[in-house]
Amino acid sequence: MVGTIERIWRYPIKSIGGELLDEVAVDARGLAGDRLYAVRDAQGKFGSGKNTRRFRRMPGLLQLQSRYPGGTATEVPELLAPDGEPVPDPTSYVRHYLDRNDVEVAREGAISHFDQLPLSVLTTATLDWVRAAVPGVPVDERRFRPNLLVRTPPGTPPFVEDEWFGRTARIGDVLCIRFQRSSERCVMINEAQQDLPHSPLILRVIAQAHDMRLDALATVAQPGCVQLGDTVELT
Repeated sequence: MVGTIERIWRYPIKSIGGELLDEVAVDARGLAGDRLYAVRDAQGKFGSGKNTRRFRRMPGLLQLQSRYPGGTATEVPELLAPDGEPVPDPTSYVRHYLDRNDVEVAREGAISHFDQLPLSVLTTATLDWVRAAVPGVPVDERRFRPNLLVRTPPGTPPFVEDEWFGRTARIGDVLCIRFQRSSERCVMINEAQQDLPHSPLILRVIAQAHDMRLDALATVAQPGCVQLGDTVELT
């Protein structure tokens, strides 16, 4: 056993703040409803903190939050303004918020909203290392947008996730995931969001210590359910 599930995060709308869950179903696509919607412009590029072939920089999206009413992904997600209040029309709000008329909150179509693999897993050992490396800068897992934060035993080294690549883990009684590789981080982790201020130090220390990589990305080997307190056991 390498740890237990400390927190579960789902992000109904890509590049926007997510919601904490007590439990959720997981299938081949990942957490039910995760990143099922995105802010998209007329060229089909997704709202983000950077400009690339796939993304369009749209500053301020991380100040917003999203959630599914009632906690199930069977409905259209709610978009929450910076003050935490749900807005009546997500697309209209985002157009006004970004001062752009060419964007919409759209459901996933033929092009996947995932940047890489369905699941991102981060350990408290690695998160604690980041905190110690940037004293004075508020850091929690929201900067790295994992789906699962795993509480590791005392003494676990940072970046222990690297040792899991190529391994399968059972989470709880049924769910099995296969660890593949880590995420290459970008300026998104420096961005301000809600009560976390902007800081360029975070990406800098990860670049210096770990080649800009942090977390473990995984595919789903056997669908199931994950809930808080589940054990994570390498098999």
